[in-house]
Amino acid sequence: MSRASSLFQLWQTPPNRLLFKSSNFYKVPSIDGVSSIASKPFVCVNLGIYVVPGAKIYRPLCSCKSIQTTSYQVVNGSYVPTTQAKQEIKPTVPLPEKSSAELENIGAFQKLPMVMPSFDILYSALRKAKRVPATKGIANIAKRERNRGAKQLDALMKELAVPLRTYLEKFPKKRSLHPYERSLIELTLGDGNYEEVLGRVDALRKKVVSVGKEHASLCAKSLSKREAEERLSEGMKKIEEMFNREGKAVEDLLNIAKTLRSMPVVDLETPTLCLVGAPNVGKSSLVRVLSTGKPEICNYPFTTRGILMGHILSSYQNFQVTDTPGLLKRSDEDRNNLEKLTLAVLSHLPTAILYVHDLSGECGTSPSDQFVIYKEIKERFCDHLWLDVVSKSDLLKESPVTFITEDFDDNDLELAKYRKSGPDGAIRVSLKSEIGLNELKGRVHELLRLQMARIQAQDTKEENRQVLT
Repeated sequence: MSRASSLFQLWQTPPNRLLFKSSNFYKVPSIDGVSSIASKPFVCVNLGIYVVPGAKIYRPLCSCKSIQTTSYQVVNGSYVPTTQAKQEIKPTVPLPEKSSAELENIGAFQKLPMVMPSFDILYSALRKAKRVPATKGIANIAKRERNRGAKQLDALMKELAVPLRTYLEKFPKKRSLHPYERSLIELTLGDGNYEEVLGRVDALRKKVVSVGKEHASLCAKSLSKREAEERLSEGMKKIEEMFNREGKAVEDLLNIAKTLRSMPVVDLETPTLCLVGAPNVGKSSLVRVLSTGKPEICNYPFTTRGILMGHILSSYQNFQVTDTPGLLKRSDEDRNNLEKLTLAVLSHLPTAILYVHDLSGECGTSPSDQFVIYKEIKERFCDHLWLDVVSKSDLLKESPVTFITEDFDDNDLELAKYRKSGPDGAIRVSLKSEIGLNELKGRVHELLRLQMARIQAQDTKEENRQVLT
């Protein structure tokens, strides 16, 4: 039958007979290349696609191109994206590379992996390794036993080495950290201790791999079942003894992870108020009043033994407050790690400074020494926003407090004025009588809003610089 006669018979067939034969809908390409739905059946011939006259063509609600984003092909029973689809979703314009400042974000310590105790790692590895069976299908007893022994030693080696390698990969290199976090590692753990512990863990991993491969190879060369069992037992014992002997490196890494993970996280985009001053001048008490922080308060120097963090909520905005260890009158070379921690915060974080002075003689540092410390810090960090506070004002008397060990020049008018009332513009406060607290809170909120504007201006400047480059 010719093609023309077939089409003629289809034309003469009533539409209802064709519709009852099949209720399926058929896709028909339209002129613009977008699929449409035909409610009448059609016949496909070599010359093209013909639709029964009178059939209504309904355009779909959405384009197929907007739905299908990736095409797939079946490869070994799995769906694999085709090369064409990968090229379609690949951006045509390369994304700008991040600057070094963007790469150095604070928060690496909170991403540290959970380190298991060395005993748990060894126990888990031994339990899993002893469950490894020999390869099926080995009829010879000696061959089967040496196969089982080699596989168990290899499994023990991997179960011990893989966690150690994971720790080494997840613990960041010091050079990739923010300068503030690098300072925390050096001052909290000791200079070089972080790298030394990671090096010992890596050395332990290499020994496990070396000993495990050596004994697995010996076991695989056994000539009898008894010899294979002996070499398996010997290899297991040697690996276990070595891991127990040098597993202290894992315990040290566990302690380092706990210490670093407990460090407070400082958000660089949130304005931060840093309280600075000599030891025991009342910084921690002011942190309790101004923020949610609850530092320890005791009447002895260096009560604050780390960076303590609190928060202030003002006008629906969140601000940070840090309490820092006190500073003494001495050179940087003679400062302890607690004092260096305070200087690291001021050097590497965008903070506003609330400097606290105690002229009552209660803190143990003479007003003259406090004046020297104040002048040094004010000169070094003059680019920071600044607010001075004289604490314990209820204890101040008309005549300045004089320490026996003080050695000051009576002709120094600036020092004399400081010993009597503190720096110019300083706010006098007393937590006991609540003098000046409302004024202090208002000035602190104003200072933090200025710090917020400064951070936003710096961010805008950085974005403009990246656009130009």
